[in-house]
Amino acid sequence: MAEAEKQVSTSAGRRAGLRAYMALGVFIAIIIGLYLGQPDSFSRWMTALHVVAVISWMAGLLYMPRLFIYHSDAAPGSEQSETFKVMEQRLLKVIMNPAMMITWGLGLYLAWDVFRFQGGWLHAKIALVVLLTVVHVLFSRAVRGFAADGPRKSPRYWRMMNEAPTLLMIAIVILVIVKPF
Repeated sequence: MAEAEKQVSTSAGRRAGLRAYMALGVFIAIIIGLYLGQPDSFSRWMTALHVVAVISWMAGLLYMPRLFIYHSDAAPGSEQSETFKVMEQRLLKVIMNPAMMITWGLGLYLAWDVFRFQGGWLHAKIALVVLLTVVHVLFSRAVRGFAADGPRKSPRYWRMMNEAPTLLMIAIVILVIVKPF
């Protein structure tokens, strides 16, 4: 079997999904271990893990529209289009979805434990993260649309959509660091 065929096979996709679930299980075990072993610095550990999850999620949100730009130019059913389908599916399921869930879980924990849900900046940040999640959902729908060889948006549309996560990320970082209100 050629290398390209290995990458697009169903069993390779299942193995990638299984590895993602295993990684999530290991992550949860690490959190439990930190809670039991480092109770005094648990919040700092959770902050660090939250930042790692955010970076992973943002990497996916910034890369996915680039894939869509190139996929929009590929002929439906072509080998190139099929390769993009696999790349998009795996990026979404193996990186973006777990990273988003971890980001939300740890972020809500920190909002409760560290900040007690106090501060206008925190409420504004959560609102912007909700918008970032809406962008994630739109990208997820686009992955399904591309997978079904459905109607496609233009590369220009995806270039503009590539800016949405960037602008939201900038605003979120400013709110977290500056805490303007």
